[in-house]
Amino acid sequence: MTVQAASAHAATPENVAALIDKVIEDNPMHRNFVTRALANVTAAELAHLDAYIDFCKQKGLTIDYLAECYLTIVGDTLREQIYFQKHKKYRYSTFAEIGDSVYFNEEYMSFYMYGLAITSYLWPNHLDLFRFFRETLPAAKTGKYLEIGPGHGYFFMTAMEESKFDTFTGVDISETSIAQTRALIDHFGADKNSFDLLCMDFLKTDLPENGFDAVVMGEVLEHVEQPELFLKQIARLANKDAHIFVSTCINAPAVDHIYLFNNPEELAKMFDACGLRIKSQLIRPYEGKTEEESLAQLLPINVAYVLEKK
Repeated sequence: MTVQAASAHAATPENVAALIDKVIEDNPMHRNFVTRALANVTAAELAHLDAYIDFCKQKGLTIDYLAECYLTIVGDTLREQIYFQKHKKYRYSTFAEIGDSVYFNEEYMSFYMYGLAITSYLWPNHLDLFRFFRETLPAAKTGKYLEIGPGHGYFFMTAMEESKFDTFTGVDISETSIAQTRALIDHFGADKNSFDLLCMDFLKTDLPENGFDAVVMGEVLEHVEQPELFLKQIARLANKDAHIFVSTCINAPAVDHIYLFNNPEELAKMFDACGLRIKSQLIRPYEGKTEEESLAQLLPINVAYVLEKK
């Protein structure tokens, strides 16, 4: 472990330390951010990240590649933030503009998913969302679990490991995401007989009405043109006592964000119109800013909700 990694966190595991060292080597300007971020990560969370990096290495990926994945997201997000601050809108507004370059581009989507999984620990806002997901997951609840857009698969696998649902279904439009989720579950030894992964458009799935006891949709609404259709579909598929978890973002540009939410009130009204009610919520302003300051300055806000059917 180098001096830089050791100073970031006294108990930084070997894989995490190697990744941080490479990130800092390739982007020295990121040193202060990642050092502060690591100080907020618990030993157990560092162990999870270390295990994820080991999983990637066993797939033949290198630390250099993973650092490139992570820094690709950092660079892409910074460019989109600059564009957003100048134009007050996201660069793209339709799925057709980004589908082929992101979701159906295996090389970029792989970069995106591996990098995004790492941000779940190295970005304080993403780590808070992950913690909120785990804290609110009804561990003793049984029945059928549905996740829309499992992406890199870490939330999906966490639900399999930390809850007692009987079956788990994931739906994602990206073949790359489905493959990564399946590989993650296979590697960590989850019950292979209790899950199904469907590569298709969620709005076109033939899933049973009132058929699920938990419905999770993390970071999807900002990626679609008509988020209300996804929320109405969730309300249709969830049973009356279902645990519903939804996260998204406000004023948070990224290469594939096409629907701009302006404030939490806008989301609350959309939930209500789609037959859903907020039970609890996490509103995570921009680092070092209040919610009011973040809204006034058009800075990113991450939000997550536990919902119920009205």
